[in-house]
Amino acid sequence: MFETLCSERHADSINGDFNTSRIILAPPIYTMGADTHTTQWDALPTLGSGRHLMMGDDPRLHKMPTAPTLVDFFRHRFVPMVANHLLQSARLASRAGLDEKVVIACLLHDIAMAGLVTADHGYWGAQLIEPYVDDEVSWAVRHHQALRYFPDKSVGYSYPDAYIQYFGEDYQPPDYIRQAYEQARRHKWYMTSRLITINDVYAFDPDVVVDVDDFHDLIGRHFRQPKDGLGFDNSPVAHIWRTMIWPHNSL
Repeated sequence: MFETLCSERHADSINGDFNTSRIILAPPIYTMGADTHTTQWDALPTLGSGRHLMMGDDPRLHKMPTAPTLVDFFRHRFVPMVANHLLQSARLASRAGLDEKVVIACLLHDIAMAGLVTADHGYWGAQLIEPYVDDEVSWAVRHHQALRYFPDKSVGYSYPDAYIQYFGEDYQPPDYIRQAYEQARRHKWYMTSRLITINDVYAFDPDVVVDVDDFHDLIGRHFRQPKDGLGFDNSPVAHIWRTMIWPHNSL
């Protein structure tokens, strides 16, 4: 009941129910193309007398620790379905005996989709992790986005049947994706990224739940956790991690 009410309240806040005490403004990327939506100009005149824009901790979300770790994001911010997909993917790679760089890349490959955006998620994901992982890992995460559209018979990778259902039989990836694939195909780290795709498409079993603690040691070896916490280490991507900590901040 509580979750349902929270979801309804969230939707009402975005769509302009100004009876709530904390108003959430939908970001522009969310409302592009919408015929009607609540704007700042609608919300601002209603503020005051205990009604304010959302800033800081959203009471519906788990409060993050002072120095958040990657595991904290898996537990408290990432969409559960996507987080479990990442964990399944990493477990498949581990059970296949693949190099730990491949396993950590599988664990992180859809990290942007789990907590930020779906569009160009490979690029966003690579940017998120670049300060904290080996270059090979972030490169592989970036390029898996392009590679998944192109088969490689030498390793048994076919175009996913699900993509026909998702995008239609006539879908063709845009030129920048095709160019990225052609560049990646000639790169020394091609196979690292290709192995992500191999352990990606089979990792959507809703009946299999993997605990992030299973990868505690792997994360310790291959993810350089900042002592001040993700979002507070003054890295070039700290602001993106903070956005996931406080996703509904109005400014």
